[in-house]
Amino acid sequence: MSEISNLAVIDPQAQIGSNVTIGPFTVIEGDVVIGDDCWIANNVSILNGARIGKGCKIFPGAVVSSIPQDLKYKGEPTTLELGDHVIVREYCTLNRGTIDKWKTVIGDRCLLMAYVHVAHDCIIGKGCILANNATLAGHIDIGDYARLGGLVAVHQFVRIGGHVMIGGGSLVRKDVPPYVMAAREPLSYIGINRVGLHRAKFPREVTHHIEDIYRILFVRGIATPKALEAIENEIGHTPYRDEIATFVREAKRGLMKGFRAHSSNSSRSADHSHD
Repeated sequence: MSEISNLAVIDPQAQIGSNVTIGPFTVIEGDVVIGDDCWIANNVSILNGARIGKGCKIFPGAVVSSIPQDLKYKGEPTTLELGDHVIVREYCTLNRGTIDKWKTVIGDRCLLMAYVHVAHDCIIGKGCILANNATLAGHIDIGDYARLGGLVAVHQFVRIGGHVMIGGGSLVRKDVPPYVMAAREPLSYIGINRVGLHRAKFPREVTHHIEDIYRILFVRGIATPKALEAIENEIGHTPYRDEIATFVREAKRGLMKGFRAHSSNSSRSADHSHD
């Protein structure tokens, strides 16, 4: 049974599922769909174009489906889509799409911590975590189970692969391929995301296989076209090899930097990431 505060302001055209809790002083506009079993706190704004899945939790101060911060936007009817069981913490700002994709999408079981900003036309895969104050500009694609640390800022049109870990405070100006850890300034390859892959139950031989690919791409210090050629010649054909090679070839903004040992201390730190 739904529990909706009589101090909430809800347009009668809004479609609200069953067993939904809505706190006081929350505003819900008319072109909104909210799935079953959602919990929406006080002082939340859910604006036209919001499409919210089942079992989502939205904390105080969040603004869901506000219009894009894009001067080209002319009021076209676009959407902001949350999958099922998404958690949106305090004061997140999530913008709906523009005519580029017509929607912004945040996949199932994502966690957006406090003050996260997701701009127009971003597509975020399932199971991602964006820590406090992570900021995405427009038109960004993020693969499944990626992790962005606090205060990470991502440039528009960047792609981030699945199972990536990006260290807190990083500026992401170039594409980040799947399965890696990235940090430093400028953003650089640190190693594969070994902990994340272990938690995702990747077999050890697959982890080693992915690491072999990235040693060629990022550690040898050769140009990307030659690295791709070496990967195809030296690494056996697998879906992981093809996924990484395709991502690299399609990196229109270019790739982040390869491995760089700034000092003996940073070298030891990077070596430990392979343990």
